Amino acid sequence: MVTTSKQKNPSRGIDFSRSAAARYVQLASLFRRRVESGQWPVGEQIPTVDNLAEECSVARATVRQALTLLEKENLIARYRAKGTFVIGKPQEQFWCEVASNWDGQLIAPEGVSIEVLAARDRRTPATADPSLGEMAKSYQYWRRRHWRNGKPYYLGEVYIDETICKRIPAKAFETKTSMRILRELPGLEIVAAHQTLTLGSADPEIAEQLQLPLNAPVAHVHRSAVDRNGTIVFIGDGIYRGDVVRLDIKLK
Repeated sequence: MVTTSKQKNPSRGIDFSRSAAARYVQLASLFRRRVESGQWPVGEQIPTVDNLAEECSVARATVRQALTLLEKENLIARYRAKGTFVIGKPQEQFWCEVASNWDGQLIAPEGVSIEVLAARDRRTPATADPSLGEMAKSYQYWRRRHWRNGKPYYLGEVYIDETICKRIPAKAFETKTSMRILRELPGLEIVAAHQTLTLGSADPEIAEQLQLPLNAPVAHVHRSAVDRNGTIVFIGDGIYRGDVVRLDIKLK
């Protein structure tokens, strides 16, 4: 079934001036959401360029530019004399759980590789919450990017109590999540851990690092861990791609 511009759609009269992004980029984000939500089902034909231009009050050239972006992402295919059809979704399944329990923080998806973007150096965390415990005298900092199936899905900044870092092999940060490193470190007991998740959109730097369209949805996660002495030994700030993350909440 062909979707036509006669269908009721909230995009009519969209205000493109709210974003500094090019109009065709914003339009591509709108079309991408239609594919992801199933409004434009896989295998079905989408409206014509003329219909989309009329619906969204933009030039036909702008629609063609937006559709070109989706075509490069293998979401649609254009056929001469036949039309444009949906051939895939941005993400077929969610495979990265942002768990709300301690055990879940230790698990990384299968097939993950970790890239160290900034090696160890001494820095003071700017996002620490002193109400959770006492700050360590100094922290060591890393910046890392996680990959799966050739796609980056997570950017993370890690701060760990410098006295603890002396006992952590540098190689560990290339193979393990931060929480697992702390859990497996002999003599360290984590008595409290906290996580906050907020939703946002990808700015130009995040979009480049995670290979996302500008303003694509992302999840910001702030984590901290406190040892038995009441010291905040770990602080982490991470950004997940919104199209691969699932929040797992254990209610009991």
